[in-house]
Amino acid sequence: MGILDRFGMDTITLAGSLEAKLEAMAGAGFGQVMLSARDIVGHPGGVAAAVKVVEASGLRPTGFQVLRDFEGLSGHLHDYKVDIAKSMLEMCQALGSKVLLACSSTSRHATDDLDTIAKDLRKLAMLALPLGIKVAYEGLSWGRTINEFTTAWDVVCRADCPNLGMGIDSFHIFAAKTPLDAIEELDASKIFLVQLSDFMWNETPTFEDRMTTARTFRVFPGEGVHSNALADLVLKLDGIGYRGDYSFEVFNDDYQQLPLPTVAARARRSALWLREDVLHQAVPLPGSHLQK
Repeated sequence: MGILDRFGMDTITLAGSLEAKLEAMAGAGFGQVMLSARDIVGHPGGVAAAVKVVEASGLRPTGFQVLRDFEGLSGHLHDYKVDIAKSMLEMCQALGSKVLLACSSTSRHATDDLDTIAKDLRKLAMLALPLGIKVAYEGLSWGRTINEFTTAWDVVCRADCPNLGMGIDSFHIFAAKTPLDAIEELDASKIFLVQLSDFMWNETPTFEDRMTTARTFRVFPGEGVHSNALADLVLKLDGIGYRGDYSFEVFNDDYQQLPLPTVAARARRSALWLREDVLHQAVPLPGSHLQK
């Protein structure tokens, strides 16, 4: 096992082709990759060719993203989103990903009834179950009804499906100012994905502020003004027994203009900071696995 096997990057963080992105991640020592649908369907050779590229990279898929605005709709809108979900799940399975990320709805057409939202999420999970896929539900900080992880956890519990769990995103927690103590109320076995990033200011008072910052100016863990809070978040997750993956989801317009190895090196520094300084997990000595 490599020292960064629990850490990965999102393909949306880097510019360039899918091949170049995966090469930069592997070159920086990462063992996994969070795959964005746009990078898969946008491959010149199509989805089948993109799948082969991912397989050849040697990187394990952390997950596949992102299904948006699925829950809370009715009639023809609901039917439309079910069809979209089925196609997303098929791609997720083809890529060998065990997790599909679904974000809370921002649609004004969606209900705010939590039981209806839970019912729809249960339906999504049941569609994923025969494919061996888990659904990680994430509360966007600008979501219409679900905009904090605490409410997302509420509807996940209401849905009560074995393959429906949580997607935790540090950006949305800090943007919404959700108290970190609420992490202790979660069941670690129901956290299917943790995405980490930071940003350079403390206040995002409006949904518009949150969206603009999230989509253009996130930075890697340890680079922003929330470093202490991010370290606390990771330690709280570790404290409740979370032993799953961490993925760096960093939308940043500046990073899109930098060489891929430069950006991947920044991500590597963040991963090492989290592993060694925050979690205090020492780098294994060469050949130490042979001594067990």
